[in-house]
Amino acid sequence: MSHVGVPRGTVRKRRSLALLTTGVLTIPVLAGCSSGGEETSRGVPQDIAPAAREAVADGSTANWAVDALPATFNAFQADADSATTRITGALLPTLFPMDRTGQPKLNPDYLESAKVIEREPRQVVLYKLNQQAVWSDGREIGAPDFVSQWRALRGKDSAFWTARNSGYERIEKIERGADDLQVRVTFSKPYADWRSLFSPLYPKEITGSPDAFNDGARTTLKNTAGPFVLRGVSKSKGTVTLARNPRWWGDKAKLDTLVFRAVAAKDRTQALADGTVDIADIDAATADRITLARRDRGGNGRPLNHGPGSETTPAQALRSWAQAHGSDEDAAEIAQAAREKNRKAVVAYATEQKALRDFAVRKSLEPAYTQLALNGESGPLADDRVRRAVARALDREELAQTVLGPLGLPAKPLGSHLALAGQPGYKDGSGALGEQNTKEAQALLADAGWTRGGAAEPPKDTKAGSEAEKKGGKDDEADAEKKTAGDAEEDKDAKSEKDGKKAQEDRTEDSAAEREKADRGSEDSAASRDEGLYIVGDDNKPGAPAPATVGGASAVHVLAPARTAAAQGTVLLRQAGVHGEDGAVAATDKQPGGAAGAYAPVGTAAPAPAAAKGQLGKDGKTLTLRFVLPSGPGSRSLRSVGDKIAAMLEKIGVGTEITKVPDESYFKDHIASGAYDLALYSWPATAYPATDGRPIYAKPEPATDGSLLVEQNYTRVGTDHIDQLFDKAAAELDEKAARELMKQADARIWAAAGSIPLFQRPQLVAVDKKLANVGAFGFAAPRYQDIGFKNRQAAGSPADRKK
Repeated sequence: MSHVGVPRGTVRKRRSLALLTTGVLTIPVLAGCSSGGEETSRGVPQDIAPAAREAVADGSTANWAVDALPATFNAFQADADSATTRITGALLPTLFPMDRTGQPKLNPDYLESAKVIEREPRQVVLYKLNQQAVWSDGREIGAPDFVSQWRALRGKDSAFWTARNSGYERIEKIERGADDLQVRVTFSKPYADWRSLFSPLYPKEITGSPDAFNDGARTTLKNTAGPFVLRGVSKSKGTVTLARNPRWWGDKAKLDTLVFRAVAAKDRTQALADGTVDIADIDAATADRITLARRDRGGNGRPLNHGPGSETTPAQALRSWAQAHGSDEDAAEIAQAAREKNRKAVVAYATEQKALRDFAVRKSLEPAYTQLALNGESGPLADDRVRRAVARALDREELAQTVLGPLGLPAKPLGSHLALAGQPGYKDGSGALGEQNTKEAQALLADAGWTRGGAAEPPKDTKAGSEAEKKGGKDDEADAEKKTAGDAEEDKDAKSEKDGKKAQEDRTEDSAAEREKADRGSEDSAASRDEGLYIVGDDNKPGAPAPATVGGASAVHVLAPARTAAAQGTVLLRQAGVHGEDGAVAATDKQPGGAAGAYAPVGTAAPAPAAAKGQLGKDGKTLTLRFVLPSGPGSRSLRSVGDKIAAMLEKIGVGTEITKVPDESYFKDHIASGAYDLALYSWPATAYPATDGRPIYAKPEPATDGSLLVEQNYTRVGTDHIDQLFDKAAAELDEKAARELMKQADARIWAAAGSIPLFQRPQLVAVDKKLANVGAFGFAAPRYQDIGFKNRQAAGSPADRKK
């Protein structure tokens, strides 16, 4: 199951064109960014119920859940997604799939060998193909297929609609070797990640022309070269059916057919219980239900102590019975309907639990990591000191424990942007930023000008009330009078502020608990002030509709979905004192001019709202960051992490305005567009960090219209030095030297504090207990030909079985 928070597509989508971001950072001394031994780290092993091929039965059908039918079978197009990758992996050649340790490993089904045979004057790679390797139409896989794919992806012909060309643009020529089974690839400049090329490899019939490439491979693949062939696609049933390839020269596929079935994440539990699917990525809630189902196997018919009705007390049950059999006919009818509804729910739940006993939860760590992204394009986070302060406030161990601990998985924070634990080259580079330290985070914010009293201060070089007085003046005499009154008021305010500060210091200890309670109550809201006036949304009067403005410096932007916008508005108004506890507008606020006292005289600093107490500010603005999170049911753990991050930031005086948006718009409308300050999303692992990491961390470049060109660097934070390290690593053919360059780049990325890796994501897969060699694969690519049922009793279509 693809998760919200993962950019559409997989590793292949990371090999894109340019990217961009802002500013050159002042980087502190970087700990561990030059040399040092590779950190010995072990990844979590895969969990696939391994079995020897002779122990797996021939025949039968397995149903595998995917989020949706793939929009295209062309993995090089922009709308290719996880379903595209999963399905093409069983149909097309992958020359160097990742192994269990996250390294590219030569695939002997397609290659006898592949290596660099020349370095000077040009890098030359010689591929020796498996002499048995053929396309499903019987034609040999050979140099023409390599040439055709290179020409389609090198970026010189815009008629080919491609999402990436990284690596292919470095190829100078491709030619036949000593025989038809040898392919010589000559590069115009060195390319360390040459193993990433030609995977998947498409037949020349698809890559030979723009029409075939752009449209021919979107809905079908007539010519393939994997253990399976594409039998058919049914949009009405939501299925893609693969059948055993009769021309496959490798180990024969154990399954007769493999069906990929579109099942939404929210419907996975039901699909498993109904026998619709045998393999499905699941969330923690479904995993818990399967665990409980297996635990309850020996319950001897006793009622379940979980699920619908399990929390009903004896007293509640007795009261319900009494109401259902009472003399009040209307009340009895309602009670009887509720009891019947609950009875049906209990029966349905128990039936599902009985079916779920036939499944096992296989778990590992997914080859992807979750990060906190800090948008450095504008606002407070454009200052690297503020970004570093936010990063230093995080207890990453606690965040990892929140997600991984309950699942029984190692809850260790991730220490690298460019490798995961267990991969060669992994080294914890977080020392370049520093460990969690609240005092140092506060010092960074103070150095950036954010102070406890900053929200009450008028902008620098602006006398209190001066702009309003100019607007209100009608003649010179009136202006002079107002200026005199304004000066007097300013002196009075200065004295009052000084006295207030002293009194506040005296009350600090007594009011700490009350302030903390007020702060907690204002979570997920925005409180701001501007030039001594209360601001609700972007308006100038309490309760008035906020005008639709873009980019207003003083606006409080609530990026909530329409269905929750009204509720959030009510909360804001209530905090401003406009609404009563029941949500009604106070009577005094209905009168012209608003509530009495809502507007202080021009130049008078208004009392700080509850949300701003203890919060940092500068030039009359509170330090509040927009924190955007997905709202879907599959993103609960992500939202839990977001809530913890908000609490951690509150401790250093940084406020957060949490906005939960629909999953389908999370990336397009918020992350990619830059409409956020903080966000949580994930990147997949890669065996080729020099190629795949560069689009994510490269420095932005200005477009002709003055905007920033951003491909996948959604944080918009980068430096020239980071770019140079990526470029050097991509051209370094010595693997050890290339890894060292990547460690240096990672340390610089940590120091830039645009992306803070938190933890490697959990991988939970529900699998029919009889299936072998499938489950939580970790880094490794599946061997589809080895998947099957462990005994003959499973023969027949599992989709038709009564579980």
